Amino acid sequence: MKVAICGRNLEDLRPLLAELPIEIDGENPDVVVSYGGDGSLLGAERTFPGVPKCPLRDWRNNPKCPAHDERKVLAALAEGTLSETRICKLEGVTDDGRTVAGINDVCVGKQNISSAVRFRLWFDDRLHKNQIVGDGLVIATPFGSTGYYRNITRSSFHLGLGVAFNNSSVPLDHLVVPEATSIRIEILRGPAVLLADNTPDRVELERGEFVTIRVQPEQTHILGLDIFRCPDCYRLRENGVTTG
Repeated sequence: MKVAICGRNLEDLRPLLAELPIEIDGENPDVVVSYGGDGSLLGAERTFPGVPKCPLRDWRNNPKCPAHDERKVLAALAEGTLSETRICKLEGVTDDGRTVAGINDVCVGKQNISSAVRFRLWFDDRLHKNQIVGDGLVIATPFGSTGYYRNITRSSFHLGLGVAFNNSSVPLDHLVVPEATSIRIEILRGPAVLLADNTPDRVELERGEFVTIRVQPEQTHILGLDIFRCPDCYRLRENGVTTG
């Protein structure tokens, strides 16, 4: 098996991988191991889109239950016994072809901190709101619903796409729409930005520009997602337990 490794504290992984029938290959890997937190996984997907990911939380910053230490998870990866989960991926496309993509969320937000953005919103061909004023909106996948979407809505979901309105001038309830929905946005007053996940790259939007957000046909394959989001490990992190 050829594996690429991404993230932080990678020196912790190299001796463990050397014990296994695994070759480190950063060019043409069969699997990408992301080491860190959620951000490391998002970065791994940007660098190696379409390649299966095995996310591992690093022990220095993320305490884990005894069943899920690095050595055990990597051994299961080498044996091919990790569970596989397929998650959807979002893309945001402007009418002139500029594109962003993410597995957590795609966001349209204000570019200037002192000025709100105004936009019009459609679901498929149905006009939802003729004008919304605020800091923008977040379109999240179920995988990403525990991130920025939850910070705004204090909720999460398991099916569909979540739409959260960020600090709108008139309170608007968040929505969950079917996964096949095409979400279309017209910028009525900018400047605004289009971005995905935690990437520093962004697309600038001006008045009169349109963005369409939808699910890509291809899915992202995650190995060991149940381990990465283990409730027992999560409780250790929430309780402030540290291991290094």
